[in-house]
Amino acid sequence: MSNVIIHNHSFKMKIAASEIDKAVADVARQINTNLKGKKPLFLAVLNGSFMFASDLMKKISIECEISFIKVASYEGTTSSGTMKELIGINEDIKGRTVVVIEDIVDTGSTVESVYNQLEKLGAAEIKIATLLFKPEAYTRSIPIEYTAIVVPNDFLVGYGLDYNGLGRNLQDIYVLDYKAEENKSTSK
Repeated sequence: MSNVIIHNHSFKMKIAASEIDKAVADVARQINTNLKGKKPLFLAVLNGSFMFASDLMKKISIECEISFIKVASYEGTTSSGTMKELIGINEDIKGRTVVVIEDIVDTGSTVESVYNQLEKLGAAEIKIATLLFKPEAYTRSIPIEYTAIVVPNDFLVGYGLDYNGLGRNLQDIYVLDYKAEENKSTSK
C-alpha cells in the first residue's frame, strides 16, 4: 500500500519492509560482533518496539536474554515530554550488559529515563539499539550505539509505531502526508 488512512489522517509510505529488514540485519551483525561473549540482556521497550525486537532477536546469534518494559511518552502525534513507566524491570541487571531496544528515538527523554534507571540498578554497560533515530529532534547526550535507520523529524506510523493505537500492524513505515492534510483543511 502506498497510502493509508488512520483516524481520518492520510499517511504515505516512507520505508518499505524490505529496507527495514536489511537495516535490522545490519544492526544484528554489529551487535553479534560487538557483544560476543557478553551474554547481554535485551530490554525491549513496549509497545512500539515489539516488531523490531522480534525481528532483531531472530538475527542475534550470540548467547543472550530478552525482557520487556513498558513506557509511554506520546499523546496523539507529538511527544508529551514525560515518561510514564507502566511495567518495570524484573531482572537483576547488576554487572550486566544491557541493550535497550527502542522503536524510535526522537527527543531522547524515554531513553534517558530508562538509561538512568539502569545505571541506578548497577548495569555494567548500557547500549541503545533503535529502529529509527531522529537526530534533528534529539536533545539528550546518551549515546545511541545501534541505529537501523535515520529519519527526519516527521510523524511516522507502522512496523510497531502507532497513531492513537492504530497502525502498529503495518509492515511498512508511513509518514503523515502533510500535503494531503493541508489540502483536506483548505477544502472545508
